Amino acid sequence: MKIGIVCYPTYGGSGVVATELGKALALAGHQVHFITYTQPPRLDIFSENIFYHEVSVASYPLFEYLPYESALASKMVDVTVNEKLDLIHVHYAIPHASAAYLAKQILKYKGIHVPVITTLHGTDITLVGRDPSFEPVVTFSINESDGVTAVSESLKNDTYEEFEILSHIEVIPNFIDLNRFQKRPHEHFKKSLCPNGEKLLMHTSNFRKVKRIEDIVRVFALVRKKIPAKLVLIGDGPERSGIEALCRELEVQCDVRFLGKMDGIEEALSLADLFLLTSEKESFGLAALEAMACEVPVISSNAGGIPEVNIHGVTGYVSEIGDVKDMAANAIKMLSEPILHDQMKANALARAQEFDIVKILPLYEKYYERITSKSWKFPKQND
Repeated sequence: MKIGIVCYPTYGGSGVVATELGKALALAGHQVHFITYTQPPRLDIFSENIFYHEVSVASYPLFEYLPYESALASKMVDVTVNEKLDLIHVHYAIPHASAAYLAKQILKYKGIHVPVITTLHGTDITLVGRDPSFEPVVTFSINESDGVTAVSESLKNDTYEEFEILSHIEVIPNFIDLNRFQKRPHEHFKKSLCPNGEKLLMHTSNFRKVKRIEDIVRVFALVRKKIPAKLVLIGDGPERSGIEALCRELEVQCDVRFLGKMDGIEEALSLADLFLLTSEKESFGLAALEAMACEVPVISSNAGGIPEVNIHGVTGYVSEIGDVKDMAANAIKMLSEPILHDQMKANALARAQEFDIVKILPLYEKYYERITSKSWKFPKQND
């Protein structure tokens, strides 16, 4: 099958999932064409089945904002015609779903039918999509897609609650490549971070406000009063300067390390004793899953789809959003009881194995077959 994948080429969850899905599809023998404005960070183009098509937007004095959506639609048309795509799979509704709809209509004039699948990832629904500037377009684009998937039951339910969606939404969860994400023996690296045998807490994200990284620092400050510990923050974004100031305010700056963006994040996760995810909105919790695959238990909020991944009392603990004291108490309990900690590490790995890409990829392939089948009729919500 020839598949076009449209995504944001970023370190965010939707871009990572789209890229890893495309790579897995290529390994399975499908021909995959990435269509975006720059090459995704995790994309290895040295594969006979992976192709990258850059969306370029011409700059004219007339435009205060460059018309990326129109340029993207045109590129989708071009790639579909010249590469004879069987379907287009867009990740993140804004603006990819509406651009795909436009491309589909243009292709009809050329006598070409190409089905469009839209995968909803989270903030395209729970945050950005609710804005009155986008809501009508988001609703229309989802309803006009030939197939719609969501990465969690929570996100599926949120979509039905917030938008007038008439179509069926298929839940296909995010996944993990267990060949890449696995615990690696790097104790010498950990010793450089924790020279006196301190416990290592870790968080990775794009440092947006929605991640509530200030809660992570406050949790760490409470844990540190009871247990010698260090905190490593991986990633970068708009909240970093404020977090650095909070570390100084709480006088924990000497025990907090900012490592910035990392490609080999699994190397760092292998060093952690505990992973923290305190988001106020999280459609799935891919960062937590990556940590769990490296045998790291998780302390998390109960936002969105996180409880579908991190099972309370089994793979870690789940607290109410913003309940810093409960999160800290759970962290202290786990780190203070070696037998409990070891059991949760094993449970975390076992849970991550349920989301192995080897198990999830066939779900996408079957869904593609249903969508592209002429005999399959896309069901309505209540079917």
